[in-house]
Amino acid sequence: MIDPGLKDKVVLITGANNPYGIGAATARAFAAQGARVFLHFFRLPQAPGGAEPTRDPGPTFYQAQQGKTADEVLDAIRRQGGQAAAWEADLSRPDNIPRLFDRVEEVFGPVDILVNNAAAWQGDTFVPSGAEAVLNRFVSTVSAESHDHNFAVNSRAVALLMAEYARRFVRRGATWGRIVNVSTDGASGFPGEVSYGASKHAMESYSRAAAVELGPLGITVNVVAPGPVQTGYIPPEMEKKLGAEIPLRRVGRPEDVADVIVFLASEQARWVTGQLIYVGGGKVMPL
Repeated sequence: MIDPGLKDKVVLITGANNPYGIGAATARAFAAQGARVFLHFFRLPQAPGGAEPTRDPGPTFYQAQQGKTADEVLDAIRRQGGQAAAWEADLSRPDNIPRLFDRVEEVFGPVDILVNNAAAWQGDTFVPSGAEAVLNRFVSTVSAESHDHNFAVNSRAVALLMAEYARRFVRRGATWGRIVNVSTDGASGFPGEVSYGASKHAMESYSRAAAVELGPLGITVNVVAPGPVQTGYIPPEMEKKLGAEIPLRRVGRPEDVADVIVFLASEQARWVTGQLIYVGGGKVMPL
């Protein structure tokens, strides 16, 4: 029997309030291994007056899930006998990062495993704003605001979270640690989402540098890059179309990504660091 060595490890997962999301699935997966999970979250603002509730995946459904607290995810974990807690914080504010670690330590003790899953998104493009045919209401021409919105959470916060993790790791004299960062398979260039993709690419660079610098301390650092995953945002007709284009003939489920994250944190991945793993059913592969 394989023992992943995760029982009683303290796991901090950012961006874990959407019950259909990768962060929530990762929290459930770690809890199933006996780890103690701390969920960070930050609710998206809802449309004034609230949109009509829907059970069908798509932008409205996804917005509603992202606007939830982490209570639903916490309840699911606790019903299965797991240990979990949560705290809401805006990671674009650097002062919240040490406060987040303080909260985890107050509840469970020092963080053993850091999973950087939280992401900010604002679609933007290099196409001039007058070219209406190629723009939609979710995308605008790249600007300082769209750049900073994406980079503040997707790259700067990740760098600061890793630095804070390492600082506390050294201070307590630890010798075993794991960092797993969640990117996207479009990070090398993402038309229509240019700043989002670039911010994730920067995060991948930070991750490789961290793997080299933190390896001698006993910390592995790896990146998971998901393909299309149904976290509530893909409408049914688009899900069918995307699935037909993927070698394994379906879009991903959050659990597909969560299982890889758990593996990278496990004892079985003890000699794996500095790696970028695409989890997308074969959608992105070298040919």
